[in-house]
Amino acid sequence: MSYVRPDLVVHHMVEAGAAKAQLRVQELVVRGFLSAALLGFATTLAFTASLQTRLPLVGAVLFPVGFVMIVLLGLELVTGNFALLPLAVLEARASPVAMVRSWAWVFLGNLLGALAYALLFVAATGPDSHVARQLAAAAEAKTLDYARLGPAGLRLAFAKAVLCNWMVTLGVALSFTSQSTGGKIAAMWLPILTFFAQGYEHSVVNLFVIPTGMLVGARVSVADWWLWNQLPVTVGNLVGGLVFTGLGLYAAYRGRAAVSSWWRRGPR
Repeated sequence: MSYVRPDLVVHHMVEAGAAKAQLRVQELVVRGFLSAALLGFATTLAFTASLQTRLPLVGAVLFPVGFVMIVLLGLELVTGNFALLPLAVLEARASPVAMVRSWAWVFLGNLLGALAYALLFVAATGPDSHVARQLAAAAEAKTLDYARLGPAGLRLAFAKAVLCNWMVTLGVALSFTSQSTGGKIAAMWLPILTFFAQGYEHSVVNLFVIPTGMLVGARVSVADWWLWNQLPVTVGNLVGGLVFTGLGLYAAYRGRAAVSSWWRRGPR
């Protein structure tokens, strides 16, 4: 049987988190770079499909190709790691410092990879292509629309980011539910399609979408990008991945006693 039980899935999540905490800086940055570039490819594919068919759901159906490539290649996406590394810390397989170090270097790699693909995409398609104009509109919607709402906009971006990464990290967890490549792909596809189809906010996708929109004429400043989207969305992604997938599955299948015991002894 290729199916893996949920309790073993959580075990594999802990093991994966511990292994990621041990990676060297160069590995974290390069794998993060490649991940964001692949996610950029998937994003432009989804936008292209949506424009060609006039059916946004078609884009959502195709978008998971990027996530699948990332997971099958063992690359690094900071949003997925928000669920895995804390579990390694809970079981004293990694330190909090190693966890934050990993997140920081992977985020840097994700940023560099997203910007590199953004520059190449604009060079290949030009600023006046249909997809470029759609990216500019998306960049403004993801920043200026929130800015018009003020503090309520920040809360909205945060909430959409929590919901997004609940699904994204569930995709990471579901990749451990099968021992076959086909089974892993099918399992991962479900939550990634779910988040993208509903327009939730993903930090690494936005590292590509918003700068690309700015390159092709979106009326968005760097301050708009980071204040009204990137910062609240990254925090929301952290909460969604850590609380609802990481700690949620850990408490469900490792037992609440394991979590309580960590709080009593403290981090190591």
